[in-house]
Amino acid sequence: MKQTSVTTDAPCWVELGTDDPPAARAFYGELFGWREDDGARPADGGYTQMLVGDAPAAAITPRYAPQQPTAWTICFAVADAEATAARIKEAGGTLIKEPTDVLDHGRFAVAADRSRAVFILWQAGAFQGAGVFNEPGSLGWVELLTRDPAGATAFYPAVFGWSVAPSEHYTQWGLAGRDFGGMLVMGENFPPEVPPHWLPYFAVADADNTVNRAVALGADVLMPPYSMQGGRRIAVLRDPQGAAFGIYSSGADVSADI
Repeated sequence: MKQTSVTTDAPCWVELGTDDPPAARAFYGELFGWREDDGARPADGGYTQMLVGDAPAAAITPRYAPQQPTAWTICFAVADAEATAARIKEAGGTLIKEPTDVLDHGRFAVAADRSRAVFILWQAGAFQGAGVFNEPGSLGWVELLTRDPAGATAFYPAVFGWSVAPSEHYTQWGLAGRDFGGMLVMGENFPPEVPPHWLPYFAVADADNTVNRAVALGADVLMPPYSMQGGRRIAVLRDPQGAAFGIYSSGADVSADI
């Protein structure tokens, strides 16, 4: 699925929570060409939208609780936050924060699946979500890393109605069979202290060049650039504050090569 606009029950936004938002804004601004939205409101509590051109692409925020990790969090668009929250509980997940209004922007809730992988629900008000997808510097794919694939494949279709397309090495999530994300089983190569989590992948024009620039800016390489079937290049990085994220060379649908 080459997502081009916000779609109900699909990824709609991504947020980075960090102890050093100014440093994170500088890093991603250099790496992806993001610029800060100069229309932020004082009541937003340090929440900063980052733009690709004039389109909102992501947000960088302070950590709002001591237990909140420095990490990217995926937001999924929903038509009714309360109804989706109820399905999360029925499917064995938990609500970390019950549905709450955010000024006039919309309504959100923070949830975790059966294995405690955290994500956000977003019921749009004045703010719909990202204004750009699958273009350089924007979100294009999301991946669940989990040690409980059976639980995940039961949970997410029950909550969001996703389709599940398994293969020998990878499972893909979609809507009506059109894929927007995947699931990777965490094996012994993942330290036990690394929890299940959602990982965003951002589109870039050149994966190898982006990795080199990220390293020069202080990032670590968790997975070097890798060519998938069909020639697609992907990589996974960790920013200087410790948040992991993926990149992939933009163009065709990332799911086509997995």
